[in-house]
Amino acid sequence: MGSSGLMSRNNGQRLGITEPISLGGPTEYDLIKTRELEKYLQDAGLYESQEEAVSREEVLGRLDQIVKIWVKTISRAKGGLNDQLVQEANAKIFTFGSYRLGGMNPFLLFQKDFLLVHGPGADIDTLCVGPRHASREDDFFGELHRILSEMPEVTELHPVPDAHVPVMKFKFNGVSIDLLYAKLSLWVIPEDLDVSQDSILQNADDQTVRSLNGCRVTDQILRLVPNIQNFRTTLRCMRLWAKRRGVYSNVSGFLGGINWALLVARICQLYPNALPNMLVSRFFRVYTQWRWPNPVMLCANEEGSLGLSVWDPRRNPKDRFHLMPIITPAYPCMNSSYNVSSSTLRIMSEEFQRGSEICEV
Repeated sequence: MGSSGLMSRNNGQRLGITEPISLGGPTEYDLIKTRELEKYLQDAGLYESQEEAVSREEVLGRLDQIVKIWVKTISRAKGGLNDQLVQEANAKIFTFGSYRLGGMNPFLLFQKDFLLVHGPGADIDTLCVGPRHASREDDFFGELHRILSEMPEVTELHPVPDAHVPVMKFKFNGVSIDLLYAKLSLWVIPEDLDVSQDSILQNADDQTVRSLNGCRVTDQILRLVPNIQNFRTTLRCMRLWAKRRGVYSNVSGFLGGINWALLVARICQLYPNALPNMLVSRFFRVYTQWRWPNPVMLCANEEGSLGLSVWDPRRNPKDRFHLMPIITPAYPCMNSSYNVSSSTLRIMSEEFQRGSEICEV
């Protein structure tokens, strides 16, 4: 993509909080090496088959139907809701994380132009958005759980209501689903709801804000990278590298999927016209030289009008202790890598150095 393509995609706006390091475009060598990289990722089994993609889409469509039936059922049972509200009652399924970063239904909508970021068999992170009268405890973990438990297609149903982000885990026709719930202050959920609007956080409880965060962050990342396909291929490569080097795990104090996505997105902003083979080598070069705890940010932190707490080490003393801050780009901005310790940061820094040396050969 030339610089004119970059400017048109971003309406002439610079992406990121600093100027790019280089606007240089790809050479013939970069084109060849990127094709080789894509073939390597293909051979490593990181792209799912068309059949698997279609079956996942069918599962998501089915899940959307189920939550629509669920919300009508509980609305009728509530009492006190007028007939029109019961008639218009709606809930909606969104996806996020690696599945959403890959674009919905890439084979059916985009043929093979857009690349999936999740691999075969990966969990699909999904969010159910419901109206103000559909509670998390009684309705989501109660009635919806009951509906799912009685369906033969649903197996391994495991509710985790007390988690930091409450979740219902299950398999639907063999597809692994992590289902979160967000209760909005709306009486009716519109079918064209835009979860990226800050107004949907109005009067939301903490669990809803955290549950919405995945979708909102994923959408923002896709808005803030100059070339989505180059971002996807580079992210797929970096995730494979991180897993093979043993540094892909949020719970172990390393980095998880969203952290790697944010780090890659920042490199894409710094080299907006580069192809994946160059973005991978620049990833290692930039993060080998990065002076942590300077934060990685895709955009300036918004204060927002809702008074929610955002990551700010000047105001929040606990934020000063974060060793490797990687800040989410959607309000309320948070540090996504708070689990990183001095020992895991040292290991990752050594791995970045090793990657950089290999790329320079």
